[in-house]
Amino acid sequence: MKYLEGQQEQEAIKLIEKAADVAKKGLCLRAKCGAVIVKYGEIIGEGYNAPPLNSEEHRTCLNEYQLPQKFKYDRTCCMHAEWRAIIDALKHKPEKLDGSRLYFTRINEEVVKWGKPFCTVCSRIILDVGIAEVILTQQKGLCLYSADEYNKLSHQYKDEEK
Repeated sequence: MKYLEGQQEQEAIKLIEKAADVAKKGLCLRAKCGAVIVKYGEIIGEGYNAPPLNSEEHRTCLNEYQLPQKFKYDRTCCMHAEWRAIIDALKHKPEKLDGSRLYFTRINEEVVKWGKPFCTVCSRIILDVGIAEVILTQQKGLCLYSADEYNKLSHQYKDEEK
């Protein structure tokens, strides 16, 4: 984990702003999140939180059922922004996914200063498809994680919750 500085930070800010713009398309009732995947300065995938197929028909979070307690980290019926960005990259630029970097943000009126990596589902998918690094906005600035470290920290976060 390292906090970006100088030119690296300036470039990352632009891509986090792009992820924030993508998040504005989100249809999730719980969180507006956006992700972009970049390789050699080119955006190869982007995604936002929304029900599958962007369809109200697939929105189940308004149903009266209760999710089992073990679903503490994912209490939404929506596709995660990271999943959609990965699917987008796989559809359009699969050859560029390996070694790429994912930028993730959540917005309210502005970019939310994020905490620790926590979604083990996203971290495993990121690792498995070959994304090399993840950048999150945190209180201290933009933080870069290797995919392996991001995965390990996500699982540690889950262990801390128990």
